[in-house]
Amino acid sequence: MTDQAFVSYEPASGAELWRGQACDVDECVANARRAWPVWAALPLANRIEFVRRFANEVRKEGDAFAELIARETGKPLWEARTEVDAVIAKVEISIRAYAERTGKKKLDSALQGTAAVRHKPHGVMVVLGPYNFPAHLPNGHIVPALIAGNVVIFKPSEKTPAVGEFLVKCFHQSGIDPAIVQLAIGGPDEGKALVSHRQIDGVLFTGSVQSGVAINRALATNPAKIVALEMGGNNPIVVMDTPKLADAAALIAQSAFTTAGQRCTAARRLVVLDHLYDPLMEEVLKLTDRLIVDEPFADPAPFMGPVIDNETAELLSNSFLHLVTNGGKALKHMKRPQADKPFLTPGIIDTTNMADRPDMELFGPILQVIRVPDFDAAIVEANNTRFGLSASLIGGGPQDFNRFWAHVRAGIINWNKPTNGASSAAPFGGVGLSGNHRPAAFYAADYCAYPVASTEMDQPRANIGVGLK
Repeated sequence: MTDQAFVSYEPASGAELWRGQACDVDECVANARRAWPVWAALPLANRIEFVRRFANEVRKEGDAFAELIARETGKPLWEARTEVDAVIAKVEISIRAYAERTGKKKLDSALQGTAAVRHKPHGVMVVLGPYNFPAHLPNGHIVPALIAGNVVIFKPSEKTPAVGEFLVKCFHQSGIDPAIVQLAIGGPDEGKALVSHRQIDGVLFTGSVQSGVAINRALATNPAKIVALEMGGNNPIVVMDTPKLADAAALIAQSAFTTAGQRCTAARRLVVLDHLYDPLMEEVLKLTDRLIVDEPFADPAPFMGPVIDNETAELLSNSFLHLVTNGGKALKHMKRPQADKPFLTPGIIDTTNMADRPDMELFGPILQVIRVPDFDAAIVEANNTRFGLSASLIGGGPQDFNRFWAHVRAGIINWNKPTNGASSAAPFGGVGLSGNHRPAAFYAADYCAYPVASTEMDQPRANIGVGLK
């Protein structure tokens, strides 16, 4: 595995950005196992001090970090800056979360001694990161894991290794030993080797449902390993009566096309009541026509950049064509302005009359529109998926949202807000094929440490009162 070279290219230009060798998985794990007892034995206050120093390192390197994220992912510079801000903010949020979710508890009784609940780290954790938020999303696993006393082997997506390397460098510059947070460059083979390694104690994954299910299957007979899966979504955004159709259109565009649609929380399906269809789509199409698609550093700043690579652009183009040729009606054709670059314009397609709409995550700027006669039918359609990550209701009143919240299956349910842009101060996760009931963000502390119950007395005191001769 160590002989293979990995190369990262800038999506917007095709230029080579980074080159490196695959890691030695066994060596990474051996280093981590040696480092773990020392890190776990540090007082919590010391571990917190280290991650706060890390936040300061990221703050100092903020401009260079944002520029690298923009170059390697293709996302606009303004959006890359928000990702760096999220990396910094994650530290204080994770400190608060650890105190709230895994705090010590004691119940004292003079005769019965003390009952206590404390938490222990799992040990060596593998973090597998995605390419769409190559710093923020893995960082959301790494920082809580470190605070809890785990050590981390981080394998970034093979499409964004440069950002992964930069993130790990910031941990090392903060004084954290290189064996405590290690970078593991590699592809599927290295990922599989890390997941299945007998000396790994946990796998924290963010990525596609195919990869997540493969991890789940590989570890199905090994309940000793903690596994947290954050996968994708076929997310609905439902529109009811509202006088603010222009605002509704803005929420729809933000939900569907931010990050070129490369967010697990992006709206994939717009569910709209029949009588609103024409006026709403007029606003949506008018706004979508104004969205600027360009390279990350363009002036004026683009709304969205390219998708991650040409292979992905080709796959999305073929998916759009499949929808059109199988009963969909194109409302706005998705175009690829340059055949050799992965830029795509937003595509909108009415799939109401498709006999068999595919229930899959099309990870790019494609929005399917589905007309329904009433709110009951809208809820049925919103739930017409095996996924369950994010859902939004636009319009209606409090009672409508209460019904929507009660009946829609999702881990994130919003009202008059986009499907994306979730808060790190709340849990982040879904049901169905979107996750395995281990939400991340504020609840990441739950899977980074396990509770230990104790009953304690300072002296042995007992007798047997029944059943003695």
